[in-house]
Amino acid sequence: MPGASVLSDLPAASLDHLRKPDIGALRAPCSSHPPRILILYGSLRTVSYSRLLAEEAGRLLTHFGAEVKFFNPEGLPLPDAAPASHPKVQELRELSLWSEGQVWVSPERHGAMSGIMKAQIDWIPLSVGSVRPTQGRTLAIMQVSGGSQSFNALNQMRILGRWMRMITIPNQSSVAKAYQEFDTNGRMKPSAYYDRVVDVIEELMKFTLLTRDVSGYLTDRYSERKEDAAKLEQRVGLKSI
Repeated sequence: MPGASVLSDLPAASLDHLRKPDIGALRAPCSSHPPRILILYGSLRTVSYSRLLAEEAGRLLTHFGAEVKFFNPEGLPLPDAAPASHPKVQELRELSLWSEGQVWVSPERHGAMSGIMKAQIDWIPLSVGSVRPTQGRTLAIMQVSGGSQSFNALNQMRILGRWMRMITIPNQSSVAKAYQEFDTNGRMKPSAYYDRVVDVIEELMKFTLLTRDVSGYLTDRYSERKEDAAKLEQRVGLKSI
């Protein structure tokens, strides 16, 4: 009906928690500290091409002005095989909380990401109390393959990034026949694969700088505001009995 409130056409919505996007909230003052990036890799081999690729990513991130930290998965127990108080689990979770963006690099094994990569992700919960160790953080994904180029591990990590409520950038890198792409010093050779890695890292930096100061607003959800309000109402109601 002309002149009627738009809100009157939303009978299923809880109008107290329905908010229009706020342009001002998306233009928060920019932080001046270097972007904090955590890098995870999915192999424990002495010559690990996922680790070598992760190290190349770290060098590029440092060049672009980021503060970079790596998590070494050696000694990390299988999920549920140890308590969350295990030192390696605590280290991983603290690094995830510290980070503003992450890079996940996995080899492809049997058409999937490695178990070592998956174990690291599984140890980072969606939430710990009211704290979410990954929500709103940016994510870049890369994989190495022993044979022809594949995207199986990338597709799985992209799904997991969404599940972990991360901002997974559009670009990604898949390095085929990785044993041919690194020299005897463990450095990646110039190639179209290397150029793509640069593209991914450059994009990750841009997305991190763009979103890190407003990640809380970007991940603020109507359904969760409504749920939190209902919990508060219930708690206050119980206290009044």
